[in-house]
Amino acid sequence: MVSASTDIGIKKSTNQDSLMVKTLKTGKGRMTFAVLCDGMGGLAKGEVASATVINAFHNWMMNQLPILCKTGFEDFEIQEQWETIIEIMNQKIMNYGNQQNIKLGTTVVAMLLTEERYYIANVGDSRIYKISDKVEILTEDQTVVAREVKNGNISQEEARIDPRRNVLLQCVGASDYVSADFLFGNTEKDVTYMLCSDGFRHEINDSEIQQFLNPEELTKVATMKQNADYLIDLNKKRQETDNISVILVRTF
Repeated sequence: MVSASTDIGIKKSTNQDSLMVKTLKTGKGRMTFAVLCDGMGGLAKGEVASATVINAFHNWMMNQLPILCKTGFEDFEIQEQWETIIEIMNQKIMNYGNQQNIKLGTTVVAMLLTEERYYIANVGDSRIYKISDKVEILTEDQTVVAREVKNGNISQEEARIDPRRNVLLQCVGASDYVSADFLFGNTEKDVTYMLCSDGFRHEINDSEIQQFLNPEELTKVATMKQNADYLIDLNKKRQETDNISVILVRTF
C-alpha cells in the first residue's frame, strides 16, 4: 500500500516540493518506485528544479526499468543509471539557472522497492525512514550540521536547534559536482518505508512518527493518508514554515 501527501505550509507562497509514487506489476513481481524532491531557489523557481528531477526519474521508470526487469539487474546497474540521471539533471538545472541569472536546486531521495530488495539514492537532506516497532533513518543528511554531529563537534540535541540545520553540503542544480549516496538492502515485510522532506520532521519527534505510521496502525490506504495528513497538520500547528511532504509505502 502507498500514500502520498504534500502541503504548502503556513508561510511560503509556493510549494517547491515535488513527489511521485507508483506501484508496478512487472515480470519480476510487484515493485514500488517513489521519489521525493525538496526544491529551493530564487523567484519561486525551486519547484522547477524539483519537478525536473521527478520527471527524469519518471521517464527512467517508464523506459529503462522495463528493460532491466526483462533481464534482471544488480545493485550497480541501478546505481549507474541513477547517477547518470542525477549528473544530467544537475547540469540541466544549473544551465537553466545561469540563463535566468538565479540560483536553484533540489534535494532528491529515490527508492525502488522490489519484493526482495530495495535501492536508495540520496542527495541533500530529505530522508528515508524504516518504521516498525522503532524508527530508523536509512539515509544520511548531507548537511553542515550532520557533518558536525558525525565529527563529534555537536550533539543530536544541539543539531535540532542549530541555525545551520538547513545548510546543505550539496544539492542537484547548485553544485558543480554532485555525489549521491546509495544504499541497498533486503525488503522487509510488515514495515513502513517513509520518504519525507525536512519540513515534515522538524517539529515532530520519532515517538509521534512511530505512533501514527507504524505498520500495525496502517492497515488501510485511508488510514495511511489520514495519519500522514494529521502529522502534517501537527507540524503546521507547531509553526513549521517550510513546505511539508511525505510518501508512505507499507509492505506485507
